[in-house]
Amino acid sequence: MDYVPHTPEDQKKIMETVGILAIDDLFTDIPEKYKLKKLLDLPSALSEQDVSTLMEGIGNRNTIPPITLMGAGAYYHYIPAVVGHVISRSEFYTAYTPYQAEISQGILQAIYEYQTMIAKLTGMQVANASMYDGASAMAEAAVLAAKTLNRTRIVVIRSIHPEYRQVVKTYAWANGYEVIETPYEKSGRMNRDALLEAVDDRTAAVLIQSPNFFGIVEDIASIASDVHAKGALLVSGFTEATSLGVLKPAGDMGADFVVGEGQAFGNPMNFGGPYLGIFASTDKFLRKIPGRLAGATVDKEGKRGFVLTLQTREQHIRREKATSNICSNEALCALAAGVYLVCLGKNLKKLAELNFQKAHYLKEKLSGLTGWESVFSAPVYNEFVMRCPDPKTVNQKLENAGIIGGYELGKDYTELKECLLFCATEMLTKDDIDRVVSIVTAI
Repeated sequence: MDYVPHTPEDQKKIMETVGILAIDDLFTDIPEKYKLKKLLDLPSALSEQDVSTLMEGIGNRNTIPPITLMGAGAYYHYIPAVVGHVISRSEFYTAYTPYQAEISQGILQAIYEYQTMIAKLTGMQVANASMYDGASAMAEAAVLAAKTLNRTRIVVIRSIHPEYRQVVKTYAWANGYEVIETPYEKSGRMNRDALLEAVDDRTAAVLIQSPNFFGIVEDIASIASDVHAKGALLVSGFTEATSLGVLKPAGDMGADFVVGEGQAFGNPMNFGGPYLGIFASTDKFLRKIPGRLAGATVDKEGKRGFVLTLQTREQHIRREKATSNICSNEALCALAAGVYLVCLGKNLKKLAELNFQKAHYLKEKLSGLTGWESVFSAPVYNEFVMRCPDPKTVNQKLENAGIIGGYELGKDYTELKECLLFCATEMLTKDDIDRVVSIVTAI
């Protein structure tokens, strides 16, 4: 369909009806410094064939080498073929929200099963039908806590993923909340004393991540009661979802919200998205959590059926009563996660153990090299931090060998500028790890 702009006559009628003298009057709320003063220097239009060629070229860059040592929020895991088969079926293959939801019983059942599995994995009583990504899920939990308690301070541990912290700060800025960051200890874990000192009667939520950005498993239970004693809520996050297969659920350790990134559950790395935000809570917040909830019921004939039970998003209820303006439906990504978890079942624990074992084998091998040392002493899952002679050279040598190296932490932590964050998943073989070690040994 061609795009047909409003004619001058159309615009005149619109302005008369609205009661303005010029189109620019519609944008008076926007400060002048943010307004575009001239047309953007955009390239000229391309033909359909040229666009296709251009996009194919960009798509061909989306390759993942067999040996990938980087995690930092995006994880390379094996995805069973059945995941792609199911989510490609025409009944499911859309990201659009089911507005006449009860007609779509298959989609609703898939969402319901996904919610059930997430609730069990996180140790919580309720989970929603997914959010944009782990960062927005954490930010939504922080804002929900602030609104619920009518408090204005959010305490964030500095070992949380840097991008998650930035998203939290953006949400807080938009709502007029204060964000306080607390340090981590030499072990890599949170500084408990500094954290609790920052929590006062203005604090709505304390945000923690386990495994944290350094891959370290935090002791969530050690602060839960103290946080609650000060009237605040505890938000526990994660970026590596497979860790849920082996770690004690945060909900069982006193967290009020468990949020994180579900990309590792059957969703490929794809230029950063789409991702899968996981959001779970106790039933105390059942009517406040953002997004939508699918529920099970029976019809008048006693047959089991599924319905959209709660929808607190602004498209479904009066905008001023909405708990969130999240709009894009991530149900397709949630479906992929659901199929993935069904495929693995109890083997999720075995998968997590494989990740643990391979990461520790790589860590042990690298720690034995001259000039290399493990930075933190606390227990890790499948990521760990190593100090090495020259991180950039290390990564360049690995890249030359067709290997994605570690994440350079100096970009986010100046005190760790000589350090790399490595990740090992089930995709690495022992021979792969030995090859990596031989390459960096030769530097």
